[in-house]
Amino acid sequence: MKELTVDDLHFEVRRSPRRTSVQITVDRGGELLLSAPEGCATRVMEQFVREKRFWIYTKLAEKDALAPPAPKKQFVSGEGFPYLGRSYRLLLVDEQDVPVKLERGRLKMLRSSADQGRPHIVRWYSERGQPWLEKRVASFQRRVGVEPTGVTVQDLGYRWGSCGKGGRLFFHWRTVLLPPPVIEYVVVHELVHLIEPHHTPAFWTRVERAIPDFTARKQWLAVHGARFEL
Repeated sequence: MKELTVDDLHFEVRRSPRRTSVQITVDRGGELLLSAPEGCATRVMEQFVREKRFWIYTKLAEKDALAPPAPKKQFVSGEGFPYLGRSYRLLLVDEQDVPVKLERGRLKMLRSSADQGRPHIVRWYSERGQPWLEKRVASFQRRVGVEPTGVTVQDLGYRWGSCGKGGRLFFHWRTVLLPPPVIEYVVVHELVHLIEPHHTPAFWTRVERAIPDFTARKQWLAVHGARFEL
């Protein structure tokens, strides 16, 4: 079972043989994730959800209040697009060698590509984000004490990052829209998961060793992260 619905609450279910307890996470967009041990019975998960119902509704209400949905971007000249925490105005041009490029402080897109603007700009974010994130991973991995096997930038749905099997790190392409200090928190978060798979006190202690002010960065992401959408 990969999904669970309890009354009006819908969860993605992730099972792991390494887990010993059930945990609920309310992600950045208000999506609900239920992590459970491999053989956990459905009735046990349902009971856990009902016990945590008030907490879940409180978290969902907080997210609604803090982070209203971002308006959809329009691929027209003058629209602002974030990159590494800064906003760049889009300029549609009639000629250039690639669909999207950042040049002299302007994000330029071929006018003929504007009808399919979103996939073009997502590809641009992914291509620019790959080397940027690889450098940040390399700069923090020694501090954390791990050696990831690689970095992949792709669409991760509601997650900013993920630690895959074999030590590979995955980051959402939207990560490079965020300010660099916040991206570094996401990087360290996933690096520490190579040692500590769950959000235990030991996990957060390791994060704090690498980034002493991680709490402020984490809070900024919780409050502002939802507006970094396209």
